[in-house]
Amino acid sequence: MAKGLGDKLVLAISSRALFDLSDSHKVYLAEGVEAYRKYQIEHEEETLEPGDAFPLVKKLLSLNASLGRARVEVVLVSRNSADTGLRVFNSIQHYDLDISRAAFVGGRSPYPYLAAFGCHLFLSTHAEDVRSALDAGFAAATILSGGARRASSEELRIAFDGDAVLFSDESERVYQAGGLVAFQASERESARQPLHGGPFKGFLAALNLLQREFADDACPIRTALVTARSAPSHERVIRTLREWDIRLDESLFLGGLEKSAFLEAFAADVFFDDQAGHCEKAREVVATGHVPHGISNELKIQTES
Repeated sequence: MAKGLGDKLVLAISSRALFDLSDSHKVYLAEGVEAYRKYQIEHEEETLEPGDAFPLVKKLLSLNASLGRARVEVVLVSRNSADTGLRVFNSIQHYDLDISRAAFVGGRSPYPYLAAFGCHLFLSTHAEDVRSALDAGFAAATILSGGARRASSEELRIAFDGDAVLFSDESERVYQAGGLVAFQASERESARQPLHGGPFKGFLAALNLLQREFADDACPIRTALVTARSAPSHERVIRTLREWDIRLDESLFLGGLEKSAFLEAFAADVFFDDQAGHCEKAREVVATGHVPHGISNELKIQTES
């Protein structure tokens, strides 16, 4: 992957994930591109309201001040043109967000520019762009609207599902093919064989490096694994993270219990999961990113087609 921004953790985010563009998007859907362009120009001095990923962006950027140097970079990547994107940059300036780099691609997918920026994570409301980014090897998620926002806090808390997010979907494929008994038997037999990395392994590793720059008792970043796994399948997960030399602050092995209450207890700022059903429930209590990756999403596409 290209390292255009050096050793920084790089988040690429779309305009609609960062700000609430629901009104102008309705114009686009109802009247087309030209009406949308005129609407944005007419309203470009009006500040946009924060979007679902705004609190996450603000907390990530605040880490630079905590460290005393720029270790996090947020890049705007947008299907807008620069002309229609002026309102977005005006709003960025209004909220005093340290975002200076952007790619406005005039209606096309911005994912080809992720490598040039050295992106670790891409967040968008456009599912097709997210799938393209995942296919290209980037951590990416579709931010779902309506996610609850936790009370103001300086601590950044990020929760991840395991299979098909942090890890590959190899175990999930066994489960889908043979059920729970086959899955547990396979995990016992493979307990000392590390899982392959999933799409979010690189982002978690970069986040972990940031955590290590803080004193243990003063780190403003906290991470959690929130997985449907339980004993005996927990062992392989623990050994995999050891092999990767990646630390998670909390690991919740729920054995199929509903995740929402645990995400609320963890007070997550954002949660990433591959299964749409889990995401729909989680979004009621936390900003949620759907990761359309792995066998569960392949089966969903086959069912719908």
